[in-house]
Amino acid sequence: MKLKGLLFYAVLVLAGLNHSFSQTPSFVADSIDRYIERSLEGWDVPGMVVVVVKDGQVIVNKGYGVLEAGKPDKVNENTLFMIASNTKAFTGTALAMMEVEGKCSLTDPVKKWLPDFHMADPWVEEHITLTDILSHRIGMETFQGDFMYWESDLSTAEVIEKFGQLTPMYDFRTKWGYCNAGFVIAGECLGRISGTDWHSFIGQRLLEPLGMTRTTTFTAGLDKMANLSAAHTLVDGKLQVIPRGEIDNIAPAASISSCGTDLSHWMITLLDSGRYEGNQVIPWQAIQKSRMPASIIRKARHPFNSTHYALYGLGWDLQDYEGREIVSHTGGTDGFVTSVCLIPEEKLGIAVLTNTDMNSLYQAVKWEIIDAYLDLPYRDYSRLYQERFDAAYGEQLKLLEARRDSTEMNLPASVKLRKFEGRYHHPVYGFADLRAEENHLVLTLEHHPGLTGTLRHMGNDRFLCTYSSPLWGIEVFPFTVEGGKVESFVLRVSDFLEFTTYTFVKEK
Repeated sequence: MKLKGLLFYAVLVLAGLNHSFSQTPSFVADSIDRYIERSLEGWDVPGMVVVVVKDGQVIVNKGYGVLEAGKPDKVNENTLFMIASNTKAFTGTALAMMEVEGKCSLTDPVKKWLPDFHMADPWVEEHITLTDILSHRIGMETFQGDFMYWESDLSTAEVIEKFGQLTPMYDFRTKWGYCNAGFVIAGECLGRISGTDWHSFIGQRLLEPLGMTRTTTFTAGLDKMANLSAAHTLVDGKLQVIPRGEIDNIAPAASISSCGTDLSHWMITLLDSGRYEGNQVIPWQAIQKSRMPASIIRKARHPFNSTHYALYGLGWDLQDYEGREIVSHTGGTDGFVTSVCLIPEEKLGIAVLTNTDMNSLYQAVKWEIIDAYLDLPYRDYSRLYQERFDAAYGEQLKLLEARRDSTEMNLPASVKLRKFEGRYHHPVYGFADLRAEENHLVLTLEHHPGLTGTLRHMGNDRFLCTYSSPLWGIEVFPFTVEGGKVESFVLRVSDFLEFTTYTFVKEK
């Protein structure tokens, strides 16, 4: 009887183990490699890392593809990718920790911690709070101001100064508008509140205790790191390696680079009430505060399944999905798009990192994994998203071809090319200079010394500007010419960078 009892117990244990193993859906256990390898080729994505954590365990932590297109070095779980705006969750969590520790209140006005902070509207200047800047409810249009800051020579202090000089597109707290500069301000406030700086706080209070030894908060010097992914984008439909962005002047918004192994630690901690390897690294109350909705983004949409709302917390997107709460964020920068996603009720975390900024595969993989764990039908999001992407990108290429055809017609402007030469001024950004060279103009910008634009006339005093960096795009600049004199031009950049425009007026 004793032997039978032991055998029975062993059967129960094995059954329990089998049951536990069976909780990993077949898509994740058996099919994900084939899915990703096929999709990488279809999307022309050189490399990817996929991480899945469930119930405190790492289920998947794997690299696919290569560090750089055309070269043999493989991506693995320790390959560094820029995670861009997934940095924001670290900044939001850090300030929530400060409130829990009694160092501040998230309702504190920004001016309590940055007395020299100014905004165009004095009332807003006095009333804007830490929560406002962390939840994108300032009134700015999405990406407003990013042209000025991104890869510029502006210091962090100058970024904040120029942010304050902008006129928001909307009334204060009336509309969600994604604002990178808000998190720059948040990082400066964190430094004043904690008595250190943002880099040191994130490193000492989060990265070190979570064993995130490969993660860095700096983009300067990143090229010296080993096992580092290259950045890629599409130029005229062809994949091209591009420089990684140096964006330390807006570090609290976007500067972190990380890998699959480190992000597994981050997600396990956030899904276990802030505990990592038995230590309470992040107070559970701080995690709760970071997930408290503060802004309404829009009605949520999904092509197949049930969802209703899209909200924003403190560096986290919040939505419902098939009766569960999803806490997530994405990140995009020069040559990278990434996603970090948590489903707290399922103790499920997913991170997807890619080394090209022209794909939706990073989101497709996320949704395939979520649906698999929620026992929802397989949808092949990669195929669906690629069809949409290819159609939209194809239209962009057609439009670009038509615009280039216009420049090839050599239509004369209303005045001679040399009359467009000179210095132009924008009241917040500063100076832009144009000089004539043969049959085109060359643009240089005061705060972007490494960037140029080549402007070719395309008719009706409009010029097609091709920036030297693919991230900035190929955009149409309309000029105002009155009485034979050039008065101004409107500068545009790629929507990936900023939607709003800048009018530069020619100096007399």
